[in-house]
Amino acid sequence: MSDTKIRNMEEFAAVSGISRPTISKYFHDPDSVRPSTRERIERALETYDYRPNIFAMNQNRKLTKNVGIVVPYLADPFFAEIARQLEQRCIEAGFRPTLFSAHGQQDLENDILDSLRSLKPAGVLLAPLGRASDRKTVESFCADVPTVLFDSNIEGVGEAFVGSDNFSFVSQTVEYLTRTGDPPCFFEMMTPANPNANKRRLAYLEMMERLGLEPHVIKIEGEGWAFEEIGRQGALRILDAGGFPTNIVLCSNDRLAIGLLSACYERGFRVGRGEGCALRVASHDDHPFSRFTCPSLTTAAHDYDAVANCAIGTLNDLIEAGGRFQKRTETLFAARLVLRASA
Repeated sequence: MSDTKIRNMEEFAAVSGISRPTISKYFHDPDSVRPSTRERIERALETYDYRPNIFAMNQNRKLTKNVGIVVPYLADPFFAEIARQLEQRCIEAGFRPTLFSAHGQQDLENDILDSLRSLKPAGVLLAPLGRASDRKTVESFCADVPTVLFDSNIEGVGEAFVGSDNFSFVSQTVEYLTRTGDPPCFFEMMTPANPNANKRRLAYLEMMERLGLEPHVIKIEGEGWAFEEIGRQGALRILDAGGFPTNIVLCSNDRLAIGLLSACYERGFRVGRGEGCALRVASHDDHPFSRFTCPSLTTAAHDYDAVANCAIGTLNDLIEAGGRFQKRTETLFAARLVLRASA
């Protein structure tokens, strides 16, 4: 027996000198290859002690075209939009997608992963809860099922991650706001549900340091996914206590900003760039409703098309590779600054 550790079908094909399609054909039906080829494969299996993942053996696209899509909170319009685009691209690629929502609950996310494992899909596109996820459960699932993570990255988990570059979001908004007015303060939840919020806060601090400006991070109480109400209540408390430390507020995400705009309206604070405005407000994500707020919200937009296309393409490549890549990949897409009336 060789000491060489074989991790996937591609590596086994390389060391055995037999083409990957022939090996795949053997695993689906040993009698479908010539007897001499079958002997070579079985000798190599014994030499390298290789046993393929169950999905590499049984879940060839000829047998199943089912794909799972899992999001943390479907009621969030961002996830509704990205899920819509992923579903459409799955269908265009010849897959049959099934959509699941964890509704912000760890137990439900675990149950969904268990159900998907039993369904034996060709692959899964997973946006995990993040800090609220059970890492061991997610790791175990990804070890069994070909999985591409999107939106929320868990380092080292899954075969690939596709998402947005959070530094790109914040660097553009901070640069624009400081160039056109006073330095912004950063408005966020004390215990954010999505780990992208932590990356955005760190990006804000880094940008303020680069610019030689004093940062102001405003943390508000609240847990869960009711971001608009959390933002509204937090902003009301701040306004009633004397207001923000600067007249420009950069929110961690658009849903918090929508709550802040509501609080400003209730307290009679006019938001925008025009004469008589007390505050400028900007944010991140380009929430589908952000252009309909009053005033419309300046924000940094996700590239929905690029993320969806790359996620589906990566999953397709993963399935074709037998469910494993030689090396985990990460692909990040830059944001696009969207200037509107709020800032």
